[in-house]
Amino acid sequence: MLKRISLGLLLAIVLLLAAVVLRTLATPSQQLAVAPAPRPDIDLQAAARRLSTAITFRTVSSLEDPAASLAEFDKLHVYLERQFPKVHATLKKEVVGQKALLYTWPGTDPNAPPIALMAHQDVVPIAPGTEAVWTVDPFAGEIRDGFVWGRGTLDNKSNLFAQMESVELLIGSGFKPKQTVYLVMGDDEEVSGLRGARPIAELLKSRNVRLDLVLDEGLLVLDGVLPGLSRPAALIGVAEKGYGTFFLSLDTAPGDSSMPPQHSAIGSMSAALARLEAHPMPGGIQGVAGQMFGALAPEMSGINRVMLSNLWLTEPLVRGQLEKSPSSNAMLRTTAALTIVRAGNKDNVLPGRAEAAVNFRILPGDTLASVEAHLRRQLANDDIKIKQYPGNSEPSPVSPTDSAGYRAIRQAVRQSFPDAVVAPGLMTAATDSRHFALVSDAVFRFSPFRVKGEDLARFHGTSERLAIANYGEMIGFYRQLLSNANAAPAQ
Repeated sequence: MLKRISLGLLLAIVLLLAAVVLRTLATPSQQLAVAPAPRPDIDLQAAARRLSTAITFRTVSSLEDPAASLAEFDKLHVYLERQFPKVHATLKKEVVGQKALLYTWPGTDPNAPPIALMAHQDVVPIAPGTEAVWTVDPFAGEIRDGFVWGRGTLDNKSNLFAQMESVELLIGSGFKPKQTVYLVMGDDEEVSGLRGARPIAELLKSRNVRLDLVLDEGLLVLDGVLPGLSRPAALIGVAEKGYGTFFLSLDTAPGDSSMPPQHSAIGSMSAALARLEAHPMPGGIQGVAGQMFGALAPEMSGINRVMLSNLWLTEPLVRGQLEKSPSSNAMLRTTAALTIVRAGNKDNVLPGRAEAAVNFRILPGDTLASVEAHLRRQLANDDIKIKQYPGNSEPSPVSPTDSAGYRAIRQAVRQSFPDAVVAPGLMTAATDSRHFALVSDAVFRFSPFRVKGEDLARFHGTSERLAIANYGEMIGFYRQLLSNANAAPAQ
């Protein structure tokens, strides 16, 4: 009997291993085979100088003072007109709201569904006290060692100028788009997009415009960032997380610290926040994360390929590893970040009020309502009042990867970055594109930047810079995307 049981277990193990091996080897590549596109015929050093000058305009957006940098936006607008004369002679330009820009490039076929490319003019401020840490002055627009340096080189003036360079090139070559092309350039993306991108989306909706493709900033070409993948990974964001900030307040009787109560405002709020942090919302390798790993698995090597090709068996182990990294954990679940805590103003006085803020980034499938319900359960204190931030937003819809828009982007990526593996992904930060669900079912988020792990901290950080060689790839990508949109994309 024992021998039969042992043989049965051994047979089961052999069959399991055989199934794992067969599944690993049988999982086909999803990569599109296309020829690399020719490099754009452009003076790249001159293009880099145009971008570097744009960095000198301090177009810092402000939530509290919308008029703070209007003069700098005006300088940028004048500069765009001077540097891209063909664009301004061919496209219709409109200023929406304060300083947001909408360009319209009429198509030759009125029945062809229009598309939109998005970028934003505004930048985040420099963190006080960090100016001396920068390699160069953040607003000098300096070119050094093969890079353009300064605030906005990555986020997001390079996208904006690469789009303008590509359109200028195409017009100069005699190209005319079959479908109408919109260029959308918000002026307050860094503080919500409610004054720029959203009014543009509403304006297009009022004109009965329905976009076949929207492409905004987003995920990147990650080089050496994903373990087990020897090639760069170009991730196209098919959705973005929702944004939910909840302000918490707890009122108690103030008093003398010499006679503290059993539960103080600070203690009660701290205990509630600790419960919340200890009990995250459930997550898993599903939805967009499942799509991404499904596309990456066949391109990986060794144990990583085996594990990702057999998630039916290995999902708990893989999920456990992904949850250890903040960046990969954010792809699996709605996250909660404790961002503000305030209480007390004197060392010997018990404060009568404790306040806190919790910022959730909401996974598609969850909602603001389900997040608030989770928050109330984990706080487990009915005395804590909860108030939602007015700028909260639900997760975006998930854009289809079987759409013509996704196929056109995928093709342009493979043509412009032939060494890269392309996969759908989830944008964990907020972009202006979320407002364009009003006018499109196919909204994508991709920035054609090559970045290594150490470069990621430069976004909104210090010593922001862009390699001039990469800038050439960016211009080529947008030119190729517009060209691809004129024809049926490769399957």
